[in-house]
Amino acid sequence: MRRLNVILERLKNKGYFGSHHVIQNLNEIDNESLSKAESLADSIVEILGSWKFIIFQSTILFLWALLNLLAWFEHWDPYPFILLNLFLSLQAAYAAPVIMMSQNRQAARDRLEAHNDYLINKKAEEEICLLIKKLEHQDIEINKIYQLLLEKQK
Repeated sequence: MRRLNVILERLKNKGYFGSHHVIQNLNEIDNESLSKAESLADSIVEILGSWKFIIFQSTILFLWALLNLLAWFEHWDPYPFILLNLFLSLQAAYAAPVIMMSQNRQAARDRLEAHNDYLINKKAEEEICLLIKKLEHQDIEINKIYQLLLEKQK
């Protein structure tokens, strides 16, 4: 039993019971570095890219056209709907850069995730190599113990 404790102690001293590094949480890192403008851009893009917004905007456009065509009220924007076209152009002019800002930030986050994946894969490879070394060393030590047991039996 003493010999087994010595072997285990040697394994510990040689680093065969390696330390495990904490994996980074990219959500926390990303949220900490987020500026107010980036946060606002993400919120706006989240709204613009939702079905709620598409349905709401489609309803507004339909009602706008319906009210102007049926003339229940005064025609504030007659048929080619020039005022509506102006509003939609303004919306597109402001939405496009905001969407681009959000996409640029997402691309930076994707690069961060790819780098983190690389680090995790590298760590996994190191751990696998360490496990292989441990198993090889254990085989040698078990063989030594087996030989000691055979000698004591004789």
